Amino acid sequence: MNKAQLINQDSGQCEWYTPPEIIEAARKVLGRIDLDPFSSEQANKTVKAVEFYSSDAFERQWWGNVWMNHPFSRKMNPLCIKKLCDAFEVGEIEEACCITFAATSEKWFQPLHNYPQCYLVPRTNYYLPDGTKKKGVTKGSVVTYLGSRSRDLVFAKYFQDLGEVKFPFCSTVQTTL
Repeated sequence: MNKAQLINQDSGQCEWYTPPEIIEAARKVLGRIDLDPFSSEQANKTVKAVEFYSSDAFERQWWGNVWMNHPFSRKMNPLCIKKLCDAFEVGEIEEACCITFAATSEKWFQPLHNYPQCYLVPRTNYYLPDGTKKKGVTKGSVVTYLGSRSRDLVFAKYFQDLGEVKFPFCSTVQTTL
C-alpha cells in the first residue's frame, strides 16, 4: 500500500503544530481562542488559548471559542469530530475552527460538510516540536468553521487568502436569496 493512502493510520506522532498564519486567521474569525482541547504548553505559545487540555479533553467541559488541531488517527478522527460537533450543537461552545485532513469521503469527516470550510492551498506543512516544518505532506488540509451563519462571511474574509472557501449548499442559497 502506498504510504499516501494511510491518512487514517496512527503514526504514533501527534505533535503536529499548525502554522501561525492559520492560527491567526482563526483568531481573527473567533475574536479570541478560549480553548484548545488537544494541545500542549509548546503549541499554546502560538495558539495562545486561555486554556488548553493535554490528555483529558473528552472528560472535560468544552467552552467558549475553540481551536482544534486534534491528534489525527484512525481512532481519534471520529471521536474528536463527534465531540466538537456535539459540543457546538448543544451550545457548550460558541464558535470553533478545526483543522483536519481533507478526507472528504471518510465517514468521520461527513458532519463537517455541514459547515463552511477552507481547503488550504498549498498543502499544509505542519511544524514539529523542534520548530522545523514537516515537508512532503501527502494530504491536503481543511479548516472548518462552526458558528453563527451570520458570521460565515467573516470566516471567508479571513481564510480566502489561505485557500478555497466553500459553504454548505443550503447556507449559500440562503445567503444569496
